[in-house]
Amino acid sequence: MNRRILLPLCLVIGLLLMACTKVEVTDNHNASASPATKASPASTPATTAVLSGDSIGVPDCDAFITAYDACVTGKVPEAQRAQYKAGIEQWRTSWRQLAANPSTKATLAGVCKQAAEQSKVSMKSFNCAW
Repeated sequence: MNRRILLPLCLVIGLLLMACTKVEVTDNHNASASPATKASPASTPATTAVLSGDSIGVPDCDAFITAYDACVTGKVPEAQRAQYKAGIEQWRTSWRQLAANPSTKATLAGVCKQAAEQSKVSMKSFNCAW
């Protein structure tokens, strides 16, 4: 029974630590750069990962990551966006590892649902709904 509680507890603590982490964003606009040299939104790593079908393999997790990424991309101010994108990548990486392990994959859907419920509350200030 302790193992059943330990994994979700560790994930929740990790999510809380990730949410409390402050990421410093530097704004590096180059006014003289031509539009061809500036990165397009479709070429950012997080967007490319979503477009290339980079999935977790658990429908609840994939749906949450897609909705959360759409919210961050469309509604979070540019100055804060990098922090949220880093969180998405951390979720994606850790959840993919958990999904690869048959003993933890069964509990992953519940963890993703819990993350989605918590994120609904925290992302409400950006008018995100999923």
